[in-house]
Amino acid sequence: MSIYLHKSHNISVLIYHIVCPTKYRRVIFSKEVDKALKDICIEIGKRYEIHFLEIGTERDHVHFLVQSVPMYSPTKIVRIIKSLRKCQ
Repeated sequence: MSIYLHKSHNISVLIYHIVCPTKYRRVIFSKEVDKALKDICIEIGKRYEIHFLEIGTERDHVHFLVQSVPMYSPTKIVRIIKSLRKCQ
């Protein structure tokens, strides 16, 4: 469920559907990888103003339903998701 993001000068509801296939469409997503991916996404949400509404994995790709503020372009959101790893 999306929420209205209230800032000092605006209210926004920007939702993006992002699909990330694996390289050569190889089958890599198992239950362990799915859990690790969701944990990483929770950490990303804590650091940035990105809210993951849904995360779904198939065997060879992953779907993200992401809500963010207007100052993050879709390209920047994808770059953040793909570049960060779990902090130790």
